[in-house]
Amino acid sequence: MAKKTYDLLFKLLLIGDSGVGKTCVLFRFSDDAFNTTFISTIGIDFKIKTVELQGKRIKLQIWDTAGQERFHTITTSYYRGAMGILLVYDITNAKSFENISKWLRNIEEHANEDVERMLLGNKCDMEDMRVVLKAKGEQIASEHNIRFFETSAKANINIEKAFLTLAEDILRKTPGKEATNENVDMNNRSGSAGGVRCCS
Repeated sequence: MAKKTYDLLFKLLLIGDSGVGKTCVLFRFSDDAFNTTFISTIGIDFKIKTVELQGKRIKLQIWDTAGQERFHTITTSYYRGAMGILLVYDITNAKSFENISKWLRNIEEHANEDVERMLLGNKCDMEDMRVVLKAKGEQIASEHNIRFFETSAKANINIEKAFLTLAEDILRKTPGKEATNENVDMNNRSGSAGGVRCCS
């Protein structure tokens, strides 16, 4: 068994309509890469990135969900173990913003009560195509008492800041929880994915 190389494991989830850039956001954070030719995520995929916060090595297991309705039953089962959820819309797509309320309801129905939530208005580099004002994003985030960032995976704006802020928020309410279990257990909040190496 490989020696554990981290202190805590946080499971994060990216949700939002299809095409808002969830996969691009994830790849920018995990691999510092941007690719315009991603195909739609089928069901669910994940990446792992280890970060250091407040003297602790934290392994972030970030799940990228499919936005299409037909994958809804697969993806909602992943809400339960998530400690942080990033809800993404596209500032050039009004419908993706209108659907934020639907995604927030999904979180309420399927996620743990104390899950940390964050709203991301993605593609903020496309200012000339903007249809959703920043103030609108700020307003809905304020109404639901969640953090808000406008991001761009392409221009690498606020991507790392968003993930690290979310991880810090989770860490703040995780008093000294150590990850000891080396088995992959998606339902156990403190279970680690030590055995999963495919995407690290």
